[in-house]
Amino acid sequence: MVKPTINTTTPRLKALYKDKIVGELQAELKLDNIHQVPKFDKIVVSVGIGKNKDDKHYYEVVRNTLTRITGQSPIDRMAKKSIAIFKIRAGLNRVGICVTLRDSRMYEFLDRFINVSLPRVRDFHGVSAKAFDKSGNFNFGIIEQSIFPELTFEETQILHGLQITFVISGGNPVYSRALLEKFGIPFEKPRVTELKTIKIDARPSKLEERSGDEEKSSVAEAKEDE
Repeated sequence: MVKPTINTTTPRLKALYKDKIVGELQAELKLDNIHQVPKFDKIVVSVGIGKNKDDKHYYEVVRNTLTRITGQSPIDRMAKKSIAIFKIRAGLNRVGICVTLRDSRMYEFLDRFINVSLPRVRDFHGVSAKAFDKSGNFNFGIIEQSIFPELTFEETQILHGLQITFVISGGNPVYSRALLEKFGIPFEKPRVTELKTIKIDARPSKLEERSGDEEKSSVAEAKEDE
């Protein structure tokens, strides 16, 4: 019996990285070894539900959001410490949900996020250049999940935020930013303050002219008295 063959296509951004971006980054960053070129290790999409840990409907909405936008089943994050004030017990209360994407699914999510989701962000002026940590990983926060086209209108009635972490090898924020820019992620431009020129009128005012005339008249009277 002949086994059916499965045709797996390489994601567009993954092929672009191997064929073009690696060589360009190695030349621009002046790296001797090709293994020093920064690359994506994984992308972590997470949502914290600490305030709504007892709301089952909210949990189902968040879980459905992560499943739809990533195509992968999320896992629960349980509390590691007990906090009596917030009624949280270690190992019993759920405080977050996350999905870890690697390889092909990672590049497919990155492609949809850059070209479809980011342009739908309201009043978007670019991502912040201050969102890098010391290891070169990049964090991007999303206020509303409605920017993802995979979700229907009914699935966005309860709004919640997301945190997307791009784990990048290389350990250098400069290298990581160069990699993100090659993939088309726009960074916010620094604001330039305009200096306004103020015109100063060198002509004397009416009060100055009157005071000058009074001084001249007083000097003339003093000479006549002499």
